[in-house]
Amino acid sequence: MKLTILGGGGFRVPLVYGALLTDRAEGRVTEVVLHDLDAGRLSAVGRVLAEQAAAVPDAPTVTTTTDLDDALRGADFIFSAIRVGGLEGRADDERVALAEGVLGQETVGAGGIAYGLRTVPVAMDIARRVARLAPDAWVINFTNPAGLVTEAMSRHLGDRVIGICDSPVGLGRRIARVLGANPNEAWIDYVGLNHLGWVRGLTIAGRDELPRLLADPDLLGSFEEGKLFGVDWLQSLGAIPNEYLHYYYFNREAVRAYQHAEKTRGAFLADQQARFYDEVGAPGAKALDVWDRTRAEREATYMSENRETAGAGERDADDLSGGYEKVALALMRAIARDERTTLILNVRNQGTLSVLDHDAVIEVPCLVDANGAHPVSVAPLPDHATGLVCSVKAVEREVLAAAESASRATAVKAFALHPLVDSVNVARKLVEGYTSVHPGLAYLK
Repeated sequence: MKLTILGGGGFRVPLVYGALLTDRAEGRVTEVVLHDLDAGRLSAVGRVLAEQAAAVPDAPTVTTTTDLDDALRGADFIFSAIRVGGLEGRADDERVALAEGVLGQETVGAGGIAYGLRTVPVAMDIARRVARLAPDAWVINFTNPAGLVTEAMSRHLGDRVIGICDSPVGLGRRIARVLGANPNEAWIDYVGLNHLGWVRGLTIAGRDELPRLLADPDLLGSFEEGKLFGVDWLQSLGAIPNEYLHYYYFNREAVRAYQHAEKTRGAFLADQQARFYDEVGAPGAKALDVWDRTRAEREATYMSENRETAGAGERDADDLSGGYEKVALALMRAIARDERTTLILNVRNQGTLSVLDHDAVIEVPCLVDANGAHPVSVAPLPDHATGLVCSVKAVEREVLAAAESASRATAVKAFALHPLVDSVNVARKLVEGYTSVHPGLAYLK
């Protein structure tokens, strides 16, 4: 079975390949094709993968290419993990937004919109090529903003593109652990959009244990989200929000923390990864050791400004292992082998949330089998969550419309309508700022 990874020179690719190395069952991936526009990055990641596979018999073969069409032909599965504009583009997204006093995070607020405007045209071109060159392939989208990009690609691929994110899975596992339960035996009632969802229940052996957690301040304050959001706020919500909702519920504090940080997250990662690729390319370098050390630093500093604002302290060791590659491999196995499972995924709504239309991509538990991912029926969201979901989905639709029409005015509208951008004049300045620094936005007229 052939797996193509778009963005194959990306730093997190060894996580995916490492997971593949543990899969010894029939119908496993035997061929991995890495595609990237940067041949140097492809070479560096290829060295890491070679060291990972050195002691593994029958490891999947790895080839690299900068030709997109060659990478797509014959693929059974395609992981899309591209970053249009690179980490330097992310740093620019943060800088332009913070200069106007609004959030520049890569998926939330102004930064997420800018990233989406750059990425959607490229993602739609990839989707059209997949439909032509690999019509039977399944596309698993890692690319952020994951919900928005998945919805853009679904306009050409329908339900054969599925978006994934490890945030809901990590949240569910943390809740289960603090309740003393096996995360693999828990049903997680999670509903929302990508990076905008809530756990409303966690059922173990037929009993919803979330009320027990919410009623115990000590227990509730003992894990990441309790520290991040505060016990009182979680009890007021009656749910546990995805960590990215900290940018909404504590927006002023988050913006202030980012403004006073020595470096934005994008700038930190750009510098860190530049060092990584340089080190891996040095004569005699142990590529896998360099990658492991860099990954540990990356994970430990994740959302550090938010945790500092909340006084949440350092991340727990159990939260430093990532997990998105495990979700992707579980999804791929379920489809390829018809090994039915349940995963929280980004898929088309299909009537699941009545406040959104059929084609709106949402993030919910799905039953997965050989025919793809099927969203599970869920109860309606409370009013406060419905309002936020509908507002952000409306912004995503304006981003899609701007990308399709190349309309600068529609791009301004997308920024202005976002709940974290509080002024049409600020929206206009953001579009001016972003188009001045990003060649990838030159299409907006």
